[in-house]
Amino acid sequence: MRILKNRLFYYFVCGMSALTMLPLFFILFELLKKGYKQFNIALFTEIAPTSMDAILAKMTGEVIPGGVLNGITGGFLILILAMLIAIPLGIFAGVYLAEKSESLFASVVRYLTDLIQGTPSIVVGIIAYAWVVKPLHGYSALAGSAALAIMMLPLVIRSTEETLKLLPGTLKEAGLALGASYSSVVFKILLPSAFGGMFTGILLAISRVMGETAPLMLTTLGATAINWDISQPTSAIPLLIWEFYSDPNLVDMIWSSSLLLLLLILTLNIIAKQIANKWKIQ
Repeated sequence: MRILKNRLFYYFVCGMSALTMLPLFFILFELLKKGYKQFNIALFTEIAPTSMDAILAKMTGEVIPGGVLNGITGGFLILILAMLIAIPLGIFAGVYLAEKSESLFASVVRYLTDLIQGTPSIVVGIIAYAWVVKPLHGYSALAGSAALAIMMLPLVIRSTEETLKLLPGTLKEAGLALGASYSSVVFKILLPSAFGGMFTGILLAISRVMGETAPLMLTTLGATAINWDISQPTSAIPLLIWEFYSDPNLVDMIWSSSLLLLLLILTLNIIAKQIANKWKIQ
């Protein structure tokens, strides 16, 4: 009887696990079915088409010309700026929380970090609008990166803190006993040893913000051309998906753009998982 119960429970757990994966498979199937026609080289090499381009293509029965190159370049620019802001701040804050975990200030920082992580993205966009867009008197890639950096910070901070806490205390003690300064022990021993967990957290933070639309709508606004000026409005793939959705003639572009974005996020998550397994602290 016990063996039967074990088997039933095992199959029940497997069935529930399979059910959790079904939504992802359905989403992938729907995106592949409707987006493969527009998923071509032009998607990566041309800027977003206009409504007139779509109308002419539909009249002749052709694939809508154009792609999302302006979204790819703009998203890349915004992400790089966000990483330059969030990663150093997140690592230093994570080191402080790990080293001074019992202090009152560390408790306040940890609480605020959890609060930011649970803040809706639209609220973060409003904050970035008030902090960056209004003072600079205009939408820009810098404002969008500030919003995404705020959203990235909690994951970077907590992954750094938790990974450093997993390291054996003898690592720091050995470094200090050999005469190394505290900063040398942190930067040359602790952080390299915690690289795997930290890098995984950074990748997860990037994949977390790659699909955000609301903060970018309030900060970067969007652009029809490729833009590398951080002080000017720029585009991103999520913004283009919203623009395609708002234009009935460009609805077909939604599926290929969404498929591209989903594949990028899925790839980052797979890489993060592989790195976590390879650098797992024993």
